Amino acid sequence: MKIVVLEANALGKDIDLTVFEKLGELVLYDQSNAEDTPAKVKDADIIIVNKVPMNEQTLKDALNLKMIAITATGYNIIDKAYTDSRGITVANVGGYSTDSVAQHTFALALYLIDQMDYYDKYVKTGEYIKSDIFCHMGNKIFELAGKTWGIIGMGAIGRKVAEIARVFGCRVIYYSTTGKNHNQDYEAVDLDTLLARSDILSIHAPLNPTTENLMNMENFKKMKSSAILINVARGPIVNEADLVMALKEGIIAGAGLDVISVEPMKEGNPLLEIQDSGKLVVTPHIAWATGEARQRLTDEVYLNIEAFLRGEKRNLIP
Repeated sequence: MKIVVLEANALGKDIDLTVFEKLGELVLYDQSNAEDTPAKVKDADIIIVNKVPMNEQTLKDALNLKMIAITATGYNIIDKAYTDSRGITVANVGGYSTDSVAQHTFALALYLIDQMDYYDKYVKTGEYIKSDIFCHMGNKIFELAGKTWGIIGMGAIGRKVAEIARVFGCRVIYYSTTGKNHNQDYEAVDLDTLLARSDILSIHAPLNPTTENLMNMENFKKMKSSAILINVARGPIVNEADLVMALKEGIIAGAGLDVISVEPMKEGNPLLEIQDSGKLVVTPHIAWATGEARQRLTDEVYLNIEAFLRGEKRNLIP
């Protein structure tokens, strides 16, 4: 059994992938793309993949291919009609990053709420040395207690964020983009109500025709001018040009993003126009990537393949 890992770098250099040698011959590639993949997978029985499209173009010469193991929850890279026509099993991994993404949600929010960039620079530039009192109250900060935390997408991560927000003393409201996720512990509202009432608004929904470009200028104008937006879901849910304008014009107070429309970021992205990290903080899609989460992901991929080799169905995509 030949197992080909196409994007080892996507799991991190600190994750030991040699564990897959227990299941068969292992071939590791740090990075791959649609052009070089066909040659790399020609003799593969199993492919471990993250972003490379799995379709006829990349797989037509992989005549031995029996399984594709995705190192992610989303499976939009899969041409399901094609893999089904070939009888290729496809498995993904869910739930591995819930704690990690929830934690990063609050890291982004608290960085903005407590104006950490401003106060850190105040001290490190030497301004604090000149102060005649023990503290400096420059940029305004506020408590989460008593504020309203709005959530778009009440799946596993949304529920975890709601749980933490409640511990901080927040009122939690949510909007289900599908109408399928209901939670009696929190108040469900329509989108306009969510936008109008939220002091902090975090996005944990999948990208689909309903959510793409959901956060645009029309909806930013429905938010409080003091509101903070957090997106740790998918970049295209937020219209980046509109967000930049909303921040520049004070329509909303701040935003924290871990995902953007095109990753990695391209030159000319409008987000680069805002260099004030007290207003906008952007991280490079790392919310999911704690060491613990990446290890859980690797362990689950291993179990998916092990189950497949035993003839069992585990985490197969529909």
